[in-house]
Amino acid sequence: MRLPFALRRSLSITALAGLALGMALNAQADTDLRIGYQKSSTLLALLKAQGTLEKQLAGQGVNITWHEFTSGLPLAESLNVGNVDISADVADTVPVFAQAAGAQLTYFASETPSPAAQSIVIPKDSPLKSLADLKGKRIAVTKAAGSHYLLIAALREAGLSFADIQPVYLTPADGRAALETAKVDAWVTWEPFVASAQRQQGARVLHDGQGLASYRRYYLASNDYAKAHPEVLQQVFAELQKTGTWVKAHPAEAAKLLGPLWGNLDVPTVELANSRRTYKVEAVKPDALGEQQKIADAFYQEKLLPKPVDARAVQLWSPKSL
Repeated sequence: MRLPFALRRSLSITALAGLALGMALNAQADTDLRIGYQKSSTLLALLKAQGTLEKQLAGQGVNITWHEFTSGLPLAESLNVGNVDISADVADTVPVFAQAAGAQLTYFASETPSPAAQSIVIPKDSPLKSLADLKGKRIAVTKAAGSHYLLIAALREAGLSFADIQPVYLTPADGRAALETAKVDAWVTWEPFVASAQRQQGARVLHDGQGLASYRRYYLASNDYAKAHPEVLQQVFAELQKTGTWVKAHPAEAAKLLGPLWGNLDVPTVELANSRRTYKVEAVKPDALGEQQKIADAFYQEKLLPKPVDARAVQLWSPKSL
């Protein structure tokens, strides 16, 4: 039976409306920005606390959600499987491990080297005096963190290998507790955990990254997101640069904002931690990946990576002139 014209017209309009709604929902899904971060993700933590990115991107119809991770490797893994679109700064080692797991990554920004922002920390009454004294010791470290590479580099400086120590893989919180209760002899970590251990536990720095590991921190995006939304990355990049400059120009004010985000650390501790980071954000150039290759090779040689990694086999996003 042929339907009346008016009814056929009504059904057609309804179908078109449904199609339009579906397209609108799909378009909205394409403008979601899922950001992965850690508590130590200084610049994006500040942007989150102040709602800056939400304000900047609202005009582009971008909806932001935030997803917190305990360390860089789970964050990179989440980026790889499509659970987040971009990551806050992660240590230089993290993309190497992610690549070894088959991740397709785009580097869209980095902070200039901050070698003093990670250290080998020992109890205040420790008898250890040199890197050579680490032989045979129990050393807490977070797997795939920048401090993991610092430990390798420090051991090599002392003529040792990873086989000469007893690594204990722990999160920063557990590493701190292990050092405080003498379950480990040393702890290799990064800021603000170093400054906190120094000021609250009286811990000593046996050696920081100076001369051993440059310690760049990289901002990553999934390849698909970087290709589809370069205009969003442009806004994020610009705000990161502004925030990095602001933190260095206003150390006390920045410390007051960051203290509560970092477990209620006092202002002097946060200022000390931030004094060891450059927070200078720049685009990633191909020649900067030379140290990434050095890191990849070191982990592979220590049998901590299952296969060799070509650190240059990544995408680099470049911002327009700001």
